[in-house]
Amino acid sequence: MIDAILGTKQETVQKYTADGQRIPVTRIKTGPCVVIQVKTGEKDGYWALQLGWGEKKRKEIRLDEATVKKVKPGEQIKASQVFKAGDRIKVTGCSKGKGFTGVVKRWGFAGGSRTHGQSDRERSPGSIGQGTRIGRVFKGKKMAGRSGGQQVTVTGLMVMKVDDQKEEVWIKGLVPGPRSSFLIIKKTGEAKNFVSLMAEGKKEIKETKIEENSIEKMDKLSEIRDGKNKSKIPNPVAVYCVEVLGGVYDYKMGICILENRVIENKELWEMFLEYRKEKENKKI
Repeated sequence: MIDAILGTKQETVQKYTADGQRIPVTRIKTGPCVVIQVKTGEKDGYWALQLGWGEKKRKEIRLDEATVKKVKPGEQIKASQVFKAGDRIKVTGCSKGKGFTGVVKRWGFAGGSRTHGQSDRERSPGSIGQGTRIGRVFKGKKMAGRSGGQQVTVTGLMVMKVDDQKEEVWIKGLVPGPRSSFLIIKKTGEAKNFVSLMAEGKKEIKETKIEENSIEKMDKLSEIRDGKNKSKIPNPVAVYCVEVLGGVYDYKMGICILENRVIENKELWEMFLEYRKEKENKKI
């Protein structure tokens, strides 16, 4: 079974899962990949497939004999043949190059003190060796130098969605490298407790029972009080989201999270004002 595929990093966005958790999602363009060469144990000494992606990119993936025999050169491999939502994966790529950096950024050194006559030693490495007893610097000493631009493998990632039309794989988590950088995605297992992404697009909201005095409660909560109690006054839109729509209000993002959709702050305010007008008209 083929357990790896090639791709390029597109962008990192945030999405919501079905249980309302906000997670980072990285979109990866995955081909399809073309089998360029099949390597056999008799000829090359090992069993592997050489996959090509794009115009120049190609990479060798070592597999077992039974899997390699099933594949022929020129055959296309799509992401849906390798992955599905809920698969555990690891991604290998080249990290972003940061140029020549000091020891504080490169290795996390604390630096020197600002006091006691050391105003210019805040980001210095300090002593790098001994005195005349040894009289040299040991190999591998952590010092300033070029950082980044190296091969990095990130494990513990998860496939959230496989889009056949756009030929993309959506991954929960962050992957190394800048946009359009080359990546190798390899399957390592399956998640036990997988929660899918929340469905996108607007859907009708299920009708909920509304208390007669709910609008009065919101009016009282939205009244302006003295400065000491302002922080304790709940947002009337948050009350509308929880009591009327039956959702969860995210105070940091200012959005209402329902089972089948996410309502932005501007739209939520419009819905709240419209609901408030209807209630006032009924009273009249």
